[in-house]
Amino acid sequence: MIRHIVLMKARPEVTESQIAAIFADLAAIKTLLPGVLAIHSGRSESPEQIERGYMHGFTVDFADWPALAAYQDHPDHKRVGAALVAAAQGGLDGLLVFDLVC
Repeated sequence: MIRHIVLMKARPEVTESQIAAIFADLAAIKTLLPGVLAIHSGRSESPEQIERGYMHGFTVDFADWPALAAYQDHPDHKRVGAALVAAAQGGLDGLLVFDLVC
């Protein structure tokens, strides 16, 4: 399994409801691609409070690398990804992506 982890520093003017809408669009992708096992998203609730500005994030669990590749190529992922980049502070610089093999 591949766990795709994305953390975001949102631009100050982006509202929680705007971020929730992006995450809702992301969640809908699960029904479109069979290799997507789970999608979780939200705002950090860490008691440690060392997010360093990355207050929102999501994980997508994939069955394998081909499933992740299909997700990356899917037009809905590209649309949601563009919305995420637009909402991030500094665009792509406001995102952190990490793929973990589980």
